[in-house]
Amino acid sequence: MVIPMIDNAKVLPKGQITIPKDIREYLKINVGDRLTLVCENDRLVLMNSAMFALKEFQKAMEGEAEKAGLHSDDDVVDLIMEMRYGDKK
Repeated sequence: MVIPMIDNAKVLPKGQITIPKDIREYLKINVGDRLTLVCENDRLVLMNSAMFALKEFQKAMEGEAEKAGLHSDDDVVDLIMEMRYGDKK
């Protein structure tokens, strides 16, 4: 069972908040990192932007490999070789 980390942050006059240090360290959030905020009903989810983009891409691509006839790693390698070299292997 995962035990959630719970902390509070105060909203400053310009709408800024400080993410508590223990949470920043746990999530490996560093100065300059980009974050994505997702509002779902009464919840605000804060995510690493790169991970958010990757998950969205994975959702969008779900099932596409099967549609393209790619059922194994060898199928993927064959397709890459064909794209790189045409019919000359």
